[in-house]
Amino acid sequence: MSVKPQLAKLGLFDAKVPRYTSYPTAPHFGPDVTSGQFSDWISAIPAGGAISLYVHVPFCRRLCWFCACRTQGTQSDAPVAAYLETLKAELALLGRHLPEGVTLSRLHWGGGTPTLLNPAMMTDLAEAIFAIAPMGPEAEFSVEIDPNEIDAARLDALAAAGMNRASIGVQDFDDQIQQTIGRIQSYDVTRQAVEMIRAHGIESLNADILFGLPHQDKTRMTESVQKLLSLNPDRVALYGYAHVPWMAKRQQLIPSDALPTPEARLDLFDTARRLFLWDGYAEIGIDHFARPEDGLTRALKAGTLRRNFQGYTDDQAEVLIGVGASSISRFPQGYAQNAPATSAHTAAIRDGRFSTSRGHVFQGEDRMRGRMIEMLMCEFRIDAEEIRTRFGLSDVRLQDMFAATLRAFPDMLSLSDAGLAIKPEARPLTRIIARSFDAYDLSKAGHSSAI
Repeated sequence: MSVKPQLAKLGLFDAKVPRYTSYPTAPHFGPDVTSGQFSDWISAIPAGGAISLYVHVPFCRRLCWFCACRTQGTQSDAPVAAYLETLKAELALLGRHLPEGVTLSRLHWGGGTPTLLNPAMMTDLAEAIFAIAPMGPEAEFSVEIDPNEIDAARLDALAAAGMNRASIGVQDFDDQIQQTIGRIQSYDVTRQAVEMIRAHGIESLNADILFGLPHQDKTRMTESVQKLLSLNPDRVALYGYAHVPWMAKRQQLIPSDALPTPEARLDLFDTARRLFLWDGYAEIGIDHFARPEDGLTRALKAGTLRRNFQGYTDDQAEVLIGVGASSISRFPQGYAQNAPATSAHTAAIRDGRFSTSRGHVFQGEDRMRGRMIEMLMCEFRIDAEEIRTRFGLSDVRLQDMFAATLRAFPDMLSLSDAGLAIKPEARPLTRIIARSFDAYDLSKAGHSSAI
């Protein structure tokens, strides 16, 4: 079965749905989570437990037009140095609330451009982190690296601090596409960065590449993917470009008439997907690919694959704490987000309090629906027995939920005693199908295209 006729029949080519890196998704967060509540959630972490830590650095030398992240441009190191002092103070505040013996299962520096930090700043930040929580056994420390903003000295500092996974953004190698999206990064610059990363003993390499960019066609997509494959990344995220100029004003610089149609986007994704599979990568969820020995592939086989704000992960920690402006934390009790503006975040930390500005306390069926959506996003199926046992859901209620989804997506799903599964040919519709288990109003959230 081709998915295109089904999409056309159901009128879903222009569907706008969440990426479901959380449930409920961030647009549904409200002011009901305070800094005091955030502090209480931190203190409730079990002593000796493992957590994940995300550190957000919102600065870039240049602002790429395609990017919708919370970032700001700077040509000077002064604002970066000032922000580092805020991060150190925030980490010290976090340390005062963390129970004894907490370790890190994952540490990720994102942005923005974390590699804007000079070597001394990198060392300073790492020491501040490890002063409150050391890395646990088999932990991963990953950093987003801009190939245009990295050198041997900074890689020396990162390797000395314990970084064991690097992540690079590629987006596309085509010159015209790079000019159109405001991201100039040649293949040679990217290759040199990868060679430096490998030479510093960093064995694990992630890469991001986008489909759905302006002027992209199957030929250009093929050329970019083949160049990326020549760099032999261990893990690849194949994201769909989210054109949301009403949210990210800089995207107004990208001509909308140069964007591929939803039908063409589907072809671009399939072109790249086939190339990754032909090169021996395992397909992970809806948009990731990994080498057979990578942690994501092992987690998929073991049934322990998870989804968080960075996409797919093999991290099993129940708590993810976000440090820095706009960062989001996840706890068993709910979500909490720091103030998005750097100035507001800094002011709160100077006052000796967390900058929590909004969030969500889990209630009703949130956890159950979130787990159902995560199962679909990770394994393309919902395990009926887990849902019944873990959440105490009755067979009648579960079957009613499954039946409603089956009616909405005929010929795309299969139902058995084991649960509900998405047929392989319908997996490009996973986000749309997952939406049927979302109890929140999505009509005003402004999500990106599902295809």
